[in-house]
Amino acid sequence: MSSKGGRPERKKGQLEAVTRDYTINLHKRLHDIAFKKKAPRAVKEIVKFVRREMLTDDVRIDTRLNQFLWSNGVRNVPRKVRVRLSRRRNEDEESGKGKFYTLVQYIQVDSFRELQTENNTGNNQ
Repeated sequence: MSSKGGRPERKKGQLEAVTRDYTINLHKRLHDIAFKKKAPRAVKEIVKFVRREMLTDDVRIDTRLNQFLWSNGVRNVPRKVRVRLSRRRNEDEESGKGKFYTLVQYIQVDSFRELQTENNTGNNQ
């Protein structure tokens, strides 16, 4: 069965390890945000996007992605960013944050034209 969005219905306990590539449009998410709050807000918006897409509360941002977001300073955040979201099993079970965490990594691309969400079946760790 598929739900309204075209995705198969999945109960919360049935998550599995998966890797997907997304393009996140930061420009529309940072509209009307004060200059000195743009880069910190970009990080928060990416975390919010990842929680919604991957259904995990524990989100870990890679240092290369953070450096890319801050590369032009606090005011001039890049308009779009290509990221790889990897939902992985949490080995540290006593942390209390759940069975899975999501690692968000930066993917460098030349152009954003005709890029779509991709499911990576290979185990890229």
